[in-house]
Amino acid sequence: MSRETILARIAAAVPPGSRPPIGAVERRYRGPAGAGSVEAFAERVGDYRATVTLTDAAGVPGAVADALGRHDARRVVVPAGVDPAWVPAGVEVVGDDPTLTPAELDSLDALLSGCALAVAETGTVVLDHGPGQGRRALSLVPDVHVVVVTADQIVAGVPDAVARCDPGRPLTWVSGPSATSDIELDRVEGVHGPRHLEVVVVRPGANT
Repeated sequence: MSRETILARIAAAVPPGSRPPIGAVERRYRGPAGAGSVEAFAERVGDYRATVTLTDAAGVPGAVADALGRHDARRVVVPAGVDPAWVPAGVEVVGDDPTLTPAELDSLDALLSGCALAVAETGTVVLDHGPGQGRRALSLVPDVHVVVVTADQIVAGVPDAVARCDPGRPLTWVSGPSATSDIELDRVEGVHGPRHLEVVVVRPGANT
């Protein structure tokens, strides 16, 4: 009865002539806009307390080495398909074949991966866990995630990313380090993913 009463009051408050006929309301959703700006993506992802490094293809190993060094990360899980040129010298590379157990993943210092897409408007990195990205657990358990994003992977907005994503794949959307403020509004990091996100962005025109 309460529902019918509320709807009746709403109907009475709207003049009959101003009510659109049923089915006449056109819903317009924003469509894809195309490529995104590297600078816009870098600025936005930095707003999430992630560390962003802009470089060219030749500078990726150095940028990755600096990112790992900031966290004293030496044992790094590197999924199959990651460009070997990204891996800096002196890093102990750990593979995920055979599959690492949760305890083994927890003992590692960091993950180095690529991504499927990145969204300039929201500063989001999208993983579809294809080649170079590894299974979802790899992006959730290690305390540090170093991800390499190339310029051609950056799209303008979420509609662009959705249009390019394969809905049949598992998707992980990463906007900054893992954090929550659910308990007394105190920010706690690392609850459901890495506490530290390092994003290495390869500038336009640089081949990887």
